Amino acid sequence: MQHYLDNSATTIVSPTVSAKVVEMMRENFGNPSSLHSLGIKAEHELEKARGIIARELGVNEDEIFFTSGGTEANNLAVFGTAEWMKRRGKKIVTTAVEHSSVTEAMAHLEENGFEIIRVKPDENGHFTAKQFEEAIDEKTILVSVMYVNNELGTVLPINKLKKIIERKKSPAILHSDCVQAFGKIAVKPKKLGLDIATVSGHKVHAPKGVGAVYIKKGLHPKPIIFGGEQEKKLRPGTEALPLIAGFGQAVSEFETDKNFEYVKSLNSYALEKLRAVDGVKINSPDDALPYIINFSVPGIRSETMLHFLAQREVYVSSGSACAKGKPSHVLSAVGLNRNTADSAVRVSFSKESTKDDIDALVEGVKEGLNTLARRM
Repeated sequence: MQHYLDNSATTIVSPTVSAKVVEMMRENFGNPSSLHSLGIKAEHELEKARGIIARELGVNEDEIFFTSGGTEANNLAVFGTAEWMKRRGKKIVTTAVEHSSVTEAMAHLEENGFEIIRVKPDENGHFTAKQFEEAIDEKTILVSVMYVNNELGTVLPINKLKKIIERKKSPAILHSDCVQAFGKIAVKPKKLGLDIATVSGHKVHAPKGVGAVYIKKGLHPKPIIFGGEQEKKLRPGTEALPLIAGFGQAVSEFETDKNFEYVKSLNSYALEKLRAVDGVKINSPDDALPYIINFSVPGIRSETMLHFLAQREVYVSSGSACAKGKPSHVLSAVGLNRNTADSAVRVSFSKESTKDDIDALVEGVKEGLNTLARRM
């Protein structure tokens, strides 16, 4: 029996979502830009999905734009805003723990003359409002801070940033990568003060290859893709309607509060079990989002433990799936020593996770400690 605990990398597509995707590929397969009846029917499904996601975010439908996923959405937010706002300045404030789709975009902008300020967390992965207060000024054109960190589960204080921007009389646009928060806690951009927010489908039981970006009405980030009238020319190209409709179906099934309480109980159970294992160190802060637990088994490399567990059909991660095994910039930023960082394992839950999955994980870790430690 397999025990899947890598839900921050991707989630299983729900049966109703996969049925919706097949329906859109086999029955309602028209191009939503076509003017005939099949195209109009397809366009109806496109706008239905847009409306579902807009309502979940508490925004207007015309403020939602579909992309190929979180990476493209983040690139659009960062590059599009930088290009639009560069006449106002070239200073951008972000953090040292962002997803690679933001960190690498920032590095590219830095190479092209932008000043990038990367706010660092303390040893527990936390940030304070004061840190951003010191970084943001009247020359700052973009503040890009994730809501939930994808490796540690740390919840960042994005709800305090808009007031800081206003107090500093800064023209900065406030963007947040909400990929790891969406569907797990309430993500309401207007309440949080966000100008731009990005989300992804495959983290919430929808297919891979679809995401969305909320852009506050009146803002005009520049497109990064050209060629067509779709999505108001901000993201042209024929929409991936089967994936978008599946995304909408998945979001329509959200039970955020109920699932949060369930996963919170799993998290407590897992932490109790892991802390009882001699040799395990918990890296996630105590107030991390319960969907993620990062821990280390110092002395046993992450990849070694990961493959050992996989042989027992327990599936976890050594960090962000997008990093593909590279050293974690997040764990380096929080100051973990090399031995602890090199042995870090990320466990991530979904509504599909069970205590049996956790028991299998803990037994696998215990066995790994006995078996692998003897080999080293």
